[in-house]
Parts: sequence; structure tokens; C-alpha cells
Amino acid sequence: MQELLLKGEIVFGTDENTQPQRKVYLSENKALSSVIRNGSRGKTEIENFGLNFTYNHPITLYMTLLDAGVEDDGTVLDFFAGSGTTGHAVINLNREDGGRRRFILVEMAHYFDTVLLPRIKKVTFTPEWKDGKPKRMAKPEEAERSPRIVKVIRLESYEDALNNLSFDDESGAKALARFKDDYLLSYMLKWETRGSETLLNVEKLQSPFAYKLRLHRDGETRERQVDLPETFAYLLGLDVQTRRVYDDRGRRYLVYRGTQRDGRVAVMIWRDTKGWELQDYERDAAFVAEHKLAEGAHEVFVNSDSRIPNAQSLDGLFKARMFALAGT
Repeated sequence: MQELLLKGEIVFGTDENTQPQRKVYLSENKALSSVIRNGSRGKTEIENFGLNFTYNHPITLYMTLLDAGVEDDGTVLDFFAGSGTTGHAVINLNREDGGRRRFILVEMAHYFDTVLLPRIKKVTFTPEWKDGKPKRMAKPEEAERSPRIVKVIRLESYEDALNNLSFDDESGAKALARFKDDYLLSYMLKWETRGSETLLNVEKLQSPFAYKLRLHRDGETRERQVDLPETFAYLLGLDVQTRRVYDDRGRRYLVYRGTQRDGRVAVMIWRDTKGWELQDYERDAAFVAEHKLAEGAHEVFVNSDSRIPNAQSLDGLFKARMFALAGT
């Protein structure tokens, strides 16, 4: 308040009967009325996508709120995303004014897959739907202002982690079933189950694009592929600028480039090295040099071994970051 007074941004009336007011400038975010009248029906809006949800807020209400409180390049976080109305509103606003707003939606209920994600995919494709079908194709300007990437991140559950534990011998599994204290559990997780996929079996990082976990979904347990490169980028705190795929006569390379939290440029190089011999690693180093994959990087991380100059294996760091204490 003192700062506003010094700037002359408080308007006083002629006497104490007039409430002081703050000056509002056109250059600032839009001011909201104390009462927002909105006659739209959120239920109808989501039914147009061919989806069903118990209760939906109107998309126009969210657009009004976000337009007033979020910068054109801001990020909106909704911890209880429900049917995805927040994400829908952000997409609509960007289409209207060319903004670069982003959204993060968090939801743990089953309707993330049955309602929220299908809604975001559909509104990304085109803005107008009726009876579950698009009424028209997106205009070129609308398509240009639509999301380019919608990233879906799933956290491994406690039950999934237990389902993926494997023991060095059968006695270990029996012991875990009757453990009595935290010390025994800690010992077994550190040593007896050290090769488990859920604890990151580093030996399998030779084939990073085929890493799988057994996950229980919809009453059945199935193996599902895990995105190790994306996981490591998060653990490293990498602000990703590029993510590119290269091909070396049938060999696939996935290369991340970005900046770490300390501002240093890092490059992550992923490839399948299973069964490689010396000549394969030499060919690998030559390919990286030819395409300048590591050029300009302060740190270069590669899965498994390599003969790439100044590169370090990410295997040990990956596992260390996965199980580091918060704040370390």
C-alpha cells in the first residue's frame, strides 16, 4: 500500500465517506467485475465432443478468468483438472489473440484417459464439434495457433513398483513378504532387488527404447514401454530446446539438447548399444563427430559406454537422481 501511495496510484475521495480506489491502467491486466454473468452450459459443451462428465464449468467462464490473470506467455497449472476445461480455455485464448500460454493439467482419476485427454486432442485438432464429430476443419490461422505438442506424463504407482520388483533368489521374495522393520526393507530394496526394472536396471540401458514395466490397468497387468530419455531429462532438470532423431544406416539416435539449471548446455545422446564391439563404438564416435551432435555442449551424456570425446555415461547418474532425497 505504501508503494502504491508513493507512486500516486491511489485515488481518494473528498471525505471519509468515499472508498479509496486504485488507478487501473489500460496497459495492465484486464480488471474483473465483482460479478461475472455467464449463461453457458458446460455440460452441453463437453457433450459436443461426444464425451460425458458429471459436471462441467463453462469454457467461456474460464477464458474470462484466465484472460484477466495470465500473461500472454504465461503458464496455467490446474491440480484438479477434471474434464480439462482449463486446458481447453488456454487453447481457445491462444487462438483468439495469438498468445503463447501453456497449461499443466494434473488428474489421477480414470477419466483422465476417457474424458480429459480425448477432449484436449479434439480441441487441438479443430475448435468446433457437434455430436462427437468436427463441424469444420481448423482455419490456417487457428491451426498455426494450436498446440504443437501435448506431453502426457504418468507417475509409477506404489503397486506398480512392487509388481516390478525381482529378487536375486527365491528366498529374498519370501523374506520381503514377512519383513518386520524399515531396516530390513531398506536392505532388501538396495541389494536383493537391485536388478529390478522399477529400481532402474542399468544393465538394460543398452537398449533404452525397449525398457518396459509391468503395469496394472483396467483389471489386467501388461508390459508397457517406459520413456527413459524423457525421464532422465526431468531428473537432470534439463530445459529442452531440441529433441531430434538421427539415423545411421539403421541405427537410431535420439538426441536432446538444452540448458541445465546452472545455465550450462547439456546434450543427451541415446542409442541401442546391445551387442556392440569396439568397431561399433568407433563408428558411433565418428557419427557423432560428423553430425556435430555434441558441439557447443558443456556436458555430454550417453547411455551405456562410448568412445565419444568428453562424453560421460549417464547410467550411474540416472539411478542416483531417481533415488536422491528431495532437495539434494
